[in-house]
Amino acid sequence: MSERLEIAVFGAGRMGRVHGQNVTRHPAARVRYVVDVDTKSAQALAAATGAEVASVETVLADKAVRAAIITTPTPSHLDLIVGCAHMGKAIFCEKPIDLSIARVNECLAAVERARVPFAVGFQRRFDPTFRALKHAVDAGAIGTVEVVRITSRDPKPPPHSYVASSGGLFRDMMIHDFDMANWFLGEPTTMVFATGSCLVDPEIAKFGDVDTGIAVLRTASGKLCHIDNSRHAAYGYDQRIEVFGSKGLLQAGNQTATTMQLWNERGVTSDKALPFFPERYVEAYAAEIAHFIDAVSHGTPVEVGGEAGRASLALADAAQKSRDSGQPVTPSNG
Repeated sequence: MSERLEIAVFGAGRMGRVHGQNVTRHPAARVRYVVDVDTKSAQALAAATGAEVASVETVLADKAVRAAIITTPTPSHLDLIVGCAHMGKAIFCEKPIDLSIARVNECLAAVERARVPFAVGFQRRFDPTFRALKHAVDAGAIGTVEVVRITSRDPKPPPHSYVASSGGLFRDMMIHDFDMANWFLGEPTTMVFATGSCLVDPEIAKFGDVDTGIAVLRTASGKLCHIDNSRHAAYGYDQRIEVFGSKGLLQAGNQTATTMQLWNERGVTSDKALPFFPERYVEAYAAEIAHFIDAVSHGTPVEVGGEAGRASLALADAAQKSRDSGQPVTPSNG
């Protein structure tokens, strides 16, 4: 058996734990170091993965560490990406790469200079249901794509402390949907119109943000995409996609804990949608990390890289500008 890929995990919060545990389950990789300013969290993840707690400097200097997973707060991504790239380490970074296109470009330039693999954490592309939908679209099952509809609704709003530094609903939450829109539309968006309201938690408005948002996208050929987000859905984590084409329609619905249904005189009932993204995307998170490990180990291209991260942020920026101005906006090309 070949030597396992040694990986450092920056950030021992929720996503650090998810990715760290998936690395541990992979037979070709292991977590060598965990880095976090919160010592207790770092120690807990290190204990769970058989790793050591270390500093950024230790990780960057250790040539045995060939890859890094970055799940720290967004403002720290740039320095970590540039540092890892400079030391020749492959990088997996959670979205968004940064809240600034200029800083994203700086990250991508560093990665390009170093010629290291760089993957961005848009796990929905690795979800088995959404991948099946994409394969059917690409196979021509519905002819030419005309309209894409994407619904994403969280079960409850995040803490205000998170909202304050998140970059807003369009850059924090809808950015996943912008990536899916790019994936299914198959061509660049030339116009974005977006609007939003605070219908769930009025306090969110104090941060200049919204908790309910809609964006409409149009491509050069006229394809359309409608995205709606809400920070609260009483029935669970709502994740649905519909692709309408010249020859038919494809849909991907919500997942539930079981497929059991009760039929009686009052009607038909079933389980609610799964609670939130850790439960909904268990398979997707495992698959994206497995893909990253395989790409680094075998020298093959990553499927979702820096350009996907930049393109989705460009749409998020355009949506925010549209919401602020009340006018359609042309996304930046970089």
